[in-house]
Amino acid sequence: MSLEAAERAVREGDLDAGLSKLQEQIRKEPANPALRVFLFQLLCIMGQWERAQTQLSVAADLDAGALAMVQMYREAVRCELLRGEVFSGKKSPLVFGEPAEWLALLIESLLVTGTPTSSAEQAQSLRERAFEAAPPSAGSLDGRAFEWIADADMRLGPVCEAVINGRYYWVPFERLSRIDLETPTDLRDVVWMPAHFQFTNGGEAVGVIPTRYPGSEAEDDPQIRLGRKTVWREDAANVFSGLGQRIFTTDTGEDAVMDVRTIVIEGERAGEPQAVPDA
Repeated sequence: MSLEAAERAVREGDLDAGLSKLQEQIRKEPANPALRVFLFQLLCIMGQWERAQTQLSVAADLDAGALAMVQMYREAVRCELLRGEVFSGKKSPLVFGEPAEWLALLIESLLVTGTPTSSAEQAQSLRERAFEAAPPSAGSLDGRAFEWIADADMRLGPVCEAVINGRYYWVPFERLSRIDLETPTDLRDVVWMPAHFQFTNGGEAVGVIPTRYPGSEAEDDPQIRLGRKTVWREDAANVFSGLGQRIFTTDTGEDAVMDVRTIVIEGERAGEPQAVPDA
């Protein structure tokens, strides 16, 4: 059966074969919404965002029960396009709360990479100033205490990427009091991890955290595209950016995002953010 062959091919990391087998099965069952959702997820892993959006729309037309999922991930796909522009230095991310000076410096370190006269040294200088000024956020990760937490990708550091209410945000860890991540169950969790966020101002929201670092979908290595491993590129001396699955780092260790269930942040925080943005 083509569906079983498609699932097996994806498990084995042969995404092109999986796509071919899945499309073959869809030609036999064009009105099967589950196949359309499968195709949407596979296209997202492969970074074919426009085709993925089309399959989401078809799934919604075929199954009204899928509408909530469709609405959530339609916005997540749209945010992936913006996210790519942020990391290429073309646009700034939305910031949750009033942006602290250190966060402005961190964003500027990406923006300068999008200018023709920029240098890696200039970006690194801005990044170092940001890291020096950013307050540490103490807490625990799955019950293991830490004195500070950061994204292991040095473009992010003390910031958590998130899609909340259909918008792409950089959320400083200092603005968060808790993150609960769902256990991965679907293929789309390779691309986005569903999360429940609690903020220091008492607000809360549901959203997703991008599972993979930007650009992973374009890599030839299927293990990177499937988020089964993380590799590091040295963009400049001692400056590393990631591909593959996101890694959270603390003073007590490193954890892949798909393995994390709960992050509690209890450290001192500077300032309070605005209310959770409306959709």
